[in-house]
Amino acid sequence: MVKYVIKRILLSVLILLGVSMILYVLVRMMPVSFLEAKLAASLGSGGSDTDYAERLAEMKAYYGLADDSFWGICTGYWGWLTKFVGGDFGSSWKYLQPVEEVIFKNMGVSFAISFVSLILQLAIAIPLGIKCACNQYGKLDYFATVLTMIGISFPTFFLGSILIKVFAVDLGWFDVGGLQSNLPTTATDWERFVDMLWHLVLPMFLLTVLSIGSWLRYTRTNTLEVLNADYIRTARAKGLSENSVVYKHVFRNTLIPLVTLLAGTLPGLFGGAMITETVFDLPGIGNIAYKALLEGDIPFIMGYNMFIAALTVIGILLTDIMYAVVDPRVKLGD
Repeated sequence: MVKYVIKRILLSVLILLGVSMILYVLVRMMPVSFLEAKLAASLGSGGSDTDYAERLAEMKAYYGLADDSFWGICTGYWGWLTKFVGGDFGSSWKYLQPVEEVIFKNMGVSFAISFVSLILQLAIAIPLGIKCACNQYGKLDYFATVLTMIGISFPTFFLGSILIKVFAVDLGWFDVGGLQSNLPTTATDWERFVDMLWHLVLPMFLLTVLSIGSWLRYTRTNTLEVLNADYIRTARAKGLSENSVVYKHVFRNTLIPLVTLLAGTLPGLFGGAMITETVFDLPGIGNIAYKALLEGDIPFIMGYNMFIAALTVIGILLTDIMYAVVDPRVKLGD
Protein backbone atom coordinates (compact mmCIF):
# COMPACT_ATOMS: atom_id res chain seq x y z
CA MET A 1 0.00 0.00 0.00
CA VAL A 2 2.76 2.46 0.98
CA LYS A 3 4.86 1.53 -2.04
CA TYR A 4 1.84 1.96 -4.28
CA VAL A 5 1.12 5.45 -2.93
CA ILE A 6 4.77 6.49 -3.33
CA LYS A 7 4.83 5.23 -6.92
CA ARG A 8 1.62 7.08 -7.72
CA ILE A 9 2.95 10.29 -6.16
CA LEU A 10 6.11 10.09 -8.28
CA LEU A 11 3.99 9.40 -11.36
CA SER A 12 1.78 12.37 -10.45
CA VAL A 13 4.84 14.63 -10.37
CA LEU A 14 5.76 13.53 -13.89
CA ILE A 15 2.18 14.12 -15.05
CA LEU A 16 2.15 17.62 -13.57
CA LEU A 17 5.50 18.34 -15.22
CA GLY A 18 4.09 17.31 -18.60
CA VAL A 19 0.94 19.35 -18.03
CA SER A 20 3.00 22.43 -17.14
CA MET A 21 5.02 22.10 -20.36
CA ILE A 22 1.89 21.88 -22.50
CA LEU A 23 0.23 24.79 -20.68
CA TYR A 24 3.25 27.04 -21.01
CA VAL A 25 3.56 26.42 -24.75
CA LEU A 26 -0.16 27.01 -25.25
CA VAL A 27 -0.27 30.29 -23.33
CA ARG A 28 2.79 31.53 -25.24
CA MET A 29 0.83 30.91 -28.45
CA MET A 30 -2.27 32.82 -27.31
CA PRO A 31 -3.40 35.45 -29.84
CA VAL A 32 -4.57 37.88 -27.13
CA SER A 33 -1.93 39.69 -25.11
CA PHE A 34 -2.77 41.53 -21.93
CA LEU A 35 0.47 43.46 -22.24
CA GLU A 36 -0.50 44.82 -25.65
CA ALA A 37 -4.00 45.77 -24.50
CA LYS A 38 -2.70 47.39 -21.32
CA LEU A 39 -0.02 49.35 -23.15
CA ALA A 40 -2.44 50.53 -25.84
CA ALA A 41 -4.87 51.73 -23.16
CA SER A 42 -2.13 53.59 -21.26
CA LEU A 43 -0.74 55.33 -24.33
CA GLY A 44 -4.17 56.11 -25.78
CA SER A 45 -4.25 58.20 -28.91
CA GLY A 46 -1.31 60.35 -27.88
CA GLY A 47 1.42 57.76 -28.32
CA SER A 48 3.22 57.03 -31.56
CA ASP A 49 3.86 53.62 -33.09
CA THR A 50 7.52 53.92 -32.16
CA ASP A 51 6.73 54.56 -28.49
CA TYR A 52 4.31 51.65 -28.48
CA ALA A 53 6.85 49.25 -30.00
CA GLU A 54 9.62 50.32 -27.62
CA ARG A 55 7.45 50.08 -24.53
CA LEU A 56 6.06 46.70 -25.62
CA ALA A 57 9.58 45.34 -26.17
CA GLU A 58 10.60 46.55 -22.70
CA MET A 59 7.59 44.92 -21.04
CA LYS A 60 8.09 41.61 -22.89
CA ALA A 61 11.74 41.57 -21.88
CA TYR A 62 10.79 42.24 -18.26
CA TYR A 63 8.30 39.37 -18.17
CA GLY A 64 10.51 36.99 -20.17
CA LEU A 65 8.31 36.99 -23.28
CA ALA A 66 10.65 38.71 -25.73
CA ASP A 67 12.08 35.62 -27.41
CA ASP A 68 9.48 33.45 -29.17
CA SER A 69 12.03 31.00 -30.53
CA PHE A 70 12.21 27.41 -29.26
CA TRP A 71 15.16 28.20 -27.03
CA GLY A 72 13.48 31.36 -25.76
CA ILE A 73 10.34 29.42 -24.82
CA CYS A 74 12.45 26.76 -23.08
CA THR A 75 14.33 29.43 -21.13
CA GLY A 76 11.09 31.16 -20.16
CA TYR A 77 9.54 27.87 -19.08
CA TRP A 78 12.52 26.97 -16.93
CA GLY A 79 12.41 30.35 -15.24
CA TRP A 80 8.70 29.97 -14.53
CA LEU A 81 9.10 26.37 -13.31
CA THR A 82 11.87 27.19 -10.82
CA LYS A 83 9.75 29.96 -9.34
CA PHE A 84 6.63 27.76 -9.26
CA VAL A 85 8.43 24.93 -7.44
CA GLY A 86 9.67 27.49 -4.94
CA GLY A 87 6.08 28.54 -4.21
CA ASP A 88 6.06 31.67 -6.36
CA PHE A 89 3.11 31.45 -8.75
CA GLY A 90 3.86 34.90 -10.14
CA SER A 91 1.79 38.09 -10.05
CA SER A 92 -1.41 38.50 -12.00
CA TRP A 93 -1.21 41.21 -14.64
CA LYS A 94 -4.93 41.89 -14.45
CA TYR A 95 -5.54 41.76 -10.69
CA LEU A 96 -2.10 43.11 -9.65
CA GLN A 97 -1.79 40.54 -6.87
CA PRO A 98 0.11 37.29 -6.40
CA VAL A 99 -1.68 34.51 -8.25
CA GLU A 100 -2.00 32.29 -5.17
CA GLU A 101 -3.66 35.12 -3.24
CA VAL A 102 -6.21 35.67 -6.00
CA ILE A 103 -6.99 31.95 -6.12
CA PHE A 104 -7.43 31.41 -2.40
CA LYS A 105 -9.24 34.71 -1.87
CA ASN A 106 -11.94 33.89 -4.42
CA MET A 107 -12.11 30.14 -3.88
CA GLY A 108 -14.55 30.31 -0.95
CA VAL A 109 -17.64 31.28 -2.96
CA SER A 110 -16.94 28.59 -5.56
CA PHE A 111 -16.41 25.94 -2.89
CA ALA A 112 -19.62 26.88 -1.04
CA ILE A 113 -21.74 26.66 -4.19
CA SER A 114 -20.19 23.40 -5.40
CA PHE A 115 -20.22 21.71 -1.98
CA VAL A 116 -23.87 22.47 -1.20
CA SER A 117 -24.83 21.50 -4.73
CA LEU A 118 -22.97 18.19 -4.39
CA ILE A 119 -24.73 17.38 -1.12
CA LEU A 120 -28.11 18.08 -2.72
CA GLN A 121 -27.22 15.97 -5.75
CA LEU A 122 -26.28 12.97 -3.63
CA ALA A 123 -29.24 13.38 -1.28
CA ILE A 124 -31.67 13.33 -4.21
CA ALA A 125 -29.95 11.14 -6.79
CA ILE A 126 -28.93 8.15 -4.65
CA PRO A 127 -32.34 7.38 -3.04
CA LEU A 128 -34.17 8.15 -6.27
CA GLY A 129 -31.78 6.06 -8.35
CA ILE A 130 -32.21 3.06 -6.03
CA LYS A 131 -35.98 3.50 -6.05
CA CYS A 132 -36.04 3.62 -9.86
CA ALA A 133 -33.90 0.48 -10.10
CA CYS A 134 -36.15 -1.41 -7.69
CA ASN A 135 -39.14 -0.38 -9.82
CA GLN A 136 -37.53 -0.78 -13.22
CA TYR A 137 -39.71 0.37 -16.14
CA GLY A 138 -42.29 1.69 -13.72
CA LYS A 139 -43.90 5.12 -13.84
CA LEU A 140 -41.36 6.62 -11.43
CA ASP A 141 -38.48 5.17 -13.47
CA TYR A 142 -39.76 6.65 -16.72
CA PHE A 143 -40.60 9.98 -15.11
CA ALA A 144 -37.17 10.35 -13.48
CA THR A 145 -35.40 9.25 -16.66
CA VAL A 146 -37.18 11.87 -18.77
CA LEU A 147 -36.48 14.65 -16.27
CA THR A 148 -32.81 13.73 -15.89
CA MET A 149 -32.27 13.55 -19.63
CA ILE A 150 -33.83 16.99 -20.02
CA GLY A 151 -31.56 18.35 -17.29
CA ILE A 152 -28.46 16.78 -18.83
CA SER A 153 -29.33 18.10 -22.29
CA PHE A 154 -29.71 21.76 -21.27
CA PRO A 155 -26.53 23.87 -21.65
CA THR A 156 -25.53 25.68 -18.48
CA PHE A 157 -25.76 29.18 -19.95
CA PHE A 158 -29.18 28.44 -21.51
CA LEU A 159 -30.84 27.12 -18.36
CA GLY A 160 -29.13 29.80 -16.26
CA SER A 161 -30.49 32.53 -18.52
CA ILE A 162 -33.99 31.06 -18.23
CA LEU A 163 -33.76 31.03 -14.43
CA ILE A 164 -32.63 34.66 -14.39
CA LYS A 165 -35.38 35.69 -16.80
CA VAL A 166 -38.16 33.95 -14.87
CA PHE A 167 -37.18 34.28 -11.21
CA ALA A 168 -35.10 37.48 -11.26
CA VAL A 169 -36.51 39.63 -14.06
CA ASP A 170 -40.17 38.57 -14.32
CA LEU A 171 -40.97 37.55 -10.74
CA GLY A 172 -38.37 39.73 -9.04
CA TRP A 173 -37.60 37.15 -6.36
CA PHE A 174 -33.83 37.35 -6.86
CA ASP A 175 -31.31 39.91 -8.04
CA VAL A 176 -30.03 39.53 -11.59
CA GLY A 177 -26.44 38.87 -10.53
CA GLY A 178 -23.75 39.53 -7.98
CA LEU A 179 -23.35 38.40 -4.42
CA GLN A 180 -24.74 41.30 -2.40
CA SER A 181 -27.72 43.64 -2.63
CA ASN A 182 -27.61 47.35 -1.94
CA LEU A 183 -28.23 46.97 1.78
CA PRO A 184 -28.25 50.00 4.08
CA THR A 185 -25.19 50.69 6.17
CA THR A 186 -27.19 49.78 9.29
CA ALA A 187 -27.63 46.18 8.11
CA THR A 188 -26.28 43.61 10.54
CA ASP A 189 -23.77 40.89 9.64
CA TRP A 190 -26.54 38.29 9.85
CA GLU A 191 -28.68 40.22 7.36
CA ARG A 192 -25.73 40.47 4.99
CA PHE A 193 -25.05 36.74 5.35
CA VAL A 194 -28.70 35.83 4.62
CA ASP A 195 -28.67 38.21 1.66
CA MET A 196 -25.56 36.49 0.28
CA LEU A 197 -27.17 33.04 0.69
CA TRP A 198 -30.26 34.28 -1.16
CA HIS A 199 -28.04 35.30 -4.08
CA LEU A 200 -26.59 31.78 -4.20
CA VAL A 201 -29.93 29.96 -4.44
CA LEU A 202 -30.25 30.09 -8.23
CA PRO A 203 -26.60 29.09 -8.94
CA MET A 204 -26.84 26.14 -6.55
CA PHE A 205 -30.17 25.11 -8.05
CA LEU A 206 -28.67 25.27 -11.54
CA LEU A 207 -25.65 23.14 -10.62
CA THR A 208 -27.88 20.60 -8.86
CA VAL A 209 -30.33 20.24 -11.75
CA LEU A 210 -27.59 19.89 -14.36
CA SER A 211 -25.56 17.31 -12.41
CA ILE A 212 -28.21 15.26 -10.67
CA GLY A 213 -29.04 13.34 -13.83
CA SER A 214 -25.63 11.74 -14.21
CA TRP A 215 -25.53 10.71 -10.54
CA LEU A 216 -29.05 9.28 -10.76
CA ARG A 217 -28.33 7.26 -13.91
CA TYR A 218 -25.08 5.96 -12.44
CA THR A 219 -26.80 4.94 -9.21
CA ARG A 220 -29.65 3.27 -11.10
CA THR A 221 -27.27 1.29 -13.33
CA ASN A 222 -25.13 0.10 -10.41
CA THR A 223 -28.20 -0.84 -8.40
CA LEU A 224 -29.57 -2.92 -11.27
CA GLU A 225 -26.26 -4.78 -11.49
CA VAL A 226 -26.29 -5.50 -7.76
CA LEU A 227 -29.94 -6.59 -7.82
CA ASN A 228 -29.07 -9.26 -10.39
CA ALA A 229 -26.15 -10.62 -8.36
CA ASP A 230 -26.26 -14.15 -6.98
CA TYR A 231 -25.95 -13.12 -3.33
CA ILE A 232 -29.06 -10.93 -3.65
CA ARG A 233 -31.08 -13.90 -4.90
CA THR A 234 -29.66 -15.93 -2.01
CA ALA A 235 -30.69 -13.23 0.48
CA ARG A 236 -34.23 -13.28 -0.88
CA ALA A 237 -34.29 -17.07 -0.84
CA LYS A 238 -33.39 -16.98 2.86
CA GLY A 239 -36.63 -15.11 3.49
CA LEU A 240 -35.24 -11.62 4.15
CA SER A 241 -37.67 -8.76 3.70
CA GLU A 242 -37.36 -6.57 0.62
CA ASN A 243 -36.35 -3.57 2.73
CA SER A 244 -33.58 -5.59 4.35
CA VAL A 245 -32.35 -6.82 0.99
CA VAL A 246 -32.35 -3.35 -0.57
CA TYR A 247 -31.01 -1.23 2.26
CA LYS A 248 -28.65 -3.73 3.90
CA HIS A 249 -27.17 -5.55 0.92
CA VAL A 250 -27.96 -3.64 -2.28
CA PHE A 251 -27.45 -0.12 -0.90
CA ARG A 252 -24.05 -0.80 0.67
CA ASN A 253 -22.65 -2.42 -2.48
CA THR A 254 -24.08 0.28 -4.72
CA LEU A 255 -22.16 2.91 -2.76
CA ILE A 256 -18.76 1.33 -3.53
CA PRO A 257 -18.34 2.85 -7.02
CA LEU A 258 -20.13 6.04 -5.95
CA VAL A 259 -17.68 6.67 -3.13
CA THR A 260 -14.75 6.38 -5.52
CA LEU A 261 -16.37 8.94 -7.81
CA LEU A 262 -16.49 11.48 -5.00
CA ALA A 263 -12.72 11.86 -5.10
CA GLY A 264 -13.02 12.92 -8.72
CA THR A 265 -15.18 15.88 -7.70
CA LEU A 266 -12.23 17.55 -5.96
CA PRO A 267 -11.27 19.85 -8.88
CA GLY A 268 -14.90 20.90 -9.27
CA LEU A 269 -15.22 21.79 -5.58
CA PHE A 270 -12.20 24.08 -5.47
CA GLY A 271 -11.78 25.02 -9.12
CA GLY A 272 -15.09 26.77 -9.54
CA ALA A 273 -17.94 26.47 -12.03
CA MET A 274 -16.75 28.87 -14.73
CA ILE A 275 -19.91 29.09 -16.85
CA THR A 276 -22.32 29.22 -13.90
CA GLU A 277 -20.33 31.91 -12.10
CA THR A 278 -20.05 33.93 -15.30
CA VAL A 279 -23.80 33.74 -16.03
CA PHE A 280 -24.69 34.89 -12.51
CA ASP A 281 -21.71 37.27 -12.27
CA LEU A 282 -20.44 35.73 -9.04
CA PRO A 283 -16.98 36.62 -7.67
CA GLY A 284 -15.87 32.98 -7.70
CA ILE A 285 -12.58 31.61 -8.89
CA GLY A 286 -14.18 30.32 -12.11
CA ASN A 287 -15.41 33.77 -13.12
CA ILE A 288 -12.11 35.33 -12.11
CA ALA A 289 -10.22 32.81 -14.25
CA TYR A 290 -12.51 33.41 -17.22
CA LYS A 291 -11.89 37.16 -17.17
CA ALA A 292 -8.14 36.60 -16.84
CA LEU A 293 -8.23 34.20 -19.79
CA LEU A 294 -10.00 36.75 -21.99
CA GLU A 295 -7.25 39.31 -21.38
CA GLY A 296 -4.31 36.94 -21.76
CA ASP A 297 -3.15 37.08 -18.13
CA ILE A 298 -0.42 34.47 -18.58
CA PRO A 299 0.77 34.21 -14.93
CA PHE A 300 -2.75 33.70 -13.63
CA ILE A 301 -3.68 31.26 -16.41
CA MET A 302 -0.61 29.15 -15.65
CA GLY A 303 -1.13 29.24 -11.89
CA TYR A 304 -4.87 28.49 -12.06
CA ASN A 305 -4.52 25.61 -14.53
CA MET A 306 -1.68 24.06 -12.54
CA PHE A 307 -3.87 24.37 -9.45
CA ILE A 308 -6.67 22.47 -11.27
CA ALA A 309 -4.19 19.90 -12.58
CA ALA A 310 -2.84 19.26 -9.09
CA LEU A 311 -6.36 18.81 -7.71
CA THR A 312 -7.16 16.39 -10.54
CA VAL A 313 -4.08 14.27 -9.85
CA ILE A 314 -4.82 14.25 -6.12
CA GLY A 315 -8.42 13.28 -6.86
CA ILE A 316 -7.34 10.34 -9.01
CA LEU A 317 -4.96 9.15 -6.30
CA LEU A 318 -7.71 9.41 -3.67
CA THR A 319 -10.05 7.50 -5.99
CA ASP A 320 -7.67 4.54 -6.13
CA ILE A 321 -7.12 4.57 -2.39
CA MET A 322 -10.82 4.96 -1.55
CA TYR A 323 -11.74 2.06 -3.80
CA ALA A 324 -9.48 -0.20 -1.78
CA VAL A 325 -10.84 1.21 1.49
CA VAL A 326 -14.53 0.72 0.75
CA ASP A 327 -14.06 -2.64 -1.03
CA PRO A 328 -11.77 -5.02 0.93
CA ARG A 329 -11.65 -7.35 -2.08
CA VAL A 330 -9.53 -4.82 -3.96
CA LYS A 331 -5.83 -4.95 -3.22
CA LEU A 332 -3.51 -2.22 -4.37
CA GLY A 333 -0.45 -3.77 -5.91
CA ASP A 334 3.04 -2.77 -4.88
